Amino acid sequence: MPSAPHVHVPSPLHRAPPQITGLDRRTTQRLTRGQVEIERRLDLHGTGIEMARVNLLRFLRQAQDEGARTVLVITGKGDSPFSRHTLHGAGHFHAPERAGRLRRLVTDWFHEPEFRSLVAGFQPAHPKHGGGGAYYVRVRRQRDGR
Repeated sequence: MPSAPHVHVPSPLHRAPPQITGLDRRTTQRLTRGQVEIERRLDLHGTGIEMARVNLLRFLRQAQDEGARTVLVITGKGDSPFSRHTLHGAGHFHAPERAGRLRRLVTDWFHEPEFRSLVAGFQPAHPKHGGGGAYYVRVRRQRDGR
């Protein structure tokens, strides 16, 4: 008599972090227009890469623990001669001639598993909040049982 096939059920303790879902249309519009309340700010401008990553992770965990939903992460724009405030689309900030190292790395970090459990979405900030040298970050709500 054949035995029943083994079905692997992932443990809730070892669940993969959620994907970054992005922001809903209304939130994106409000952020693009700079019509948002910034609950916390982190200025990484001039910080070394290793320390910036540690500080960013600590900052996002604390923001989530305190229930903050929208935070501003300031990275600086880098030394590019083209780094000025713009209101172009998000892809414009990733053009090679505009890429500051820290600004580029922060967006890569957001997609790593330990950051995905903290970040629901992000986008470049409005010029009044730092423009291409800063990001609005939507912090994920803390799940029960964490």
